[in-house]
Amino acid sequence: MKPKILIADDEPDVVELVAANLRTAGFEVLKAEDGPSALAVVREQAPQLLILDLMLPGMSGLEVCRVLKGDSATSAIPIVMLTAKAEEVDRIVGLELGADDYVTKPFSPRELVLRVKSVLRRNQNEPSDGLLSLEDIVLDRKRMQVLVEGKPVDFTATELKLLTLLMERRGRVQSREVLLNDVWGYESVIDTRTVDTHVRRVREKLGASADCIETVRGFGYRIAQ
Repeated sequence: MKPKILIADDEPDVVELVAANLRTAGFEVLKAEDGPSALAVVREQAPQLLILDLMLPGMSGLEVCRVLKGDSATSAIPIVMLTAKAEEVDRIVGLELGADDYVTKPFSPRELVLRVKSVLRRNQNEPSDGLLSLEDIVLDRKRMQVLVEGKPVDFTATELKLLTLLMERRGRVQSREVLLNDVWGYESVIDTRTVDTHVRRVREKLGASADCIETVRGFGYRIAQ
């Protein structure tokens, strides 16, 4: 069966352009012209990926993303945001909410299709047995254990939670504030140096694999794809 891709955009010309290129690439195309319709189609049709415009009528793309990522039934569906809002803050907000990629208008249809394929390939490679792996690192979420180059390495509970979160959100930038909230449970910024200290300790324990955790200057961290 052909993978189903939902395009949520209120510009008919954009929808038809993207749809034509996706069909040529072997995908089945679903469409939605506003936020509520996008939610309904996702829940009814369970597409393999959603291409989501930020400026949708009825409900913004950011809100659609927030709702889908907050629902266990739809949180695993990857989202590629396609929007004319090119400011860095918009891109960061979208990625923080769980979007897997971000493409700005005007765009190359061929590049968009390549990004869709890349996101789908990355998600298909995610194991269902509780294991996360990257280069020489294997993280077993069920056993709460980390192997580096095949050898177990001791992590504190907080260090393990931090590494797990970064690996689960691989490729997506995580701000220090988001990490403080999701790892430590702080709803307000207390001291972002706490994050830096723990990232440094995690890197030390990862040894030669430490470079997989990238610093995004002035913002936070991510694990490279």
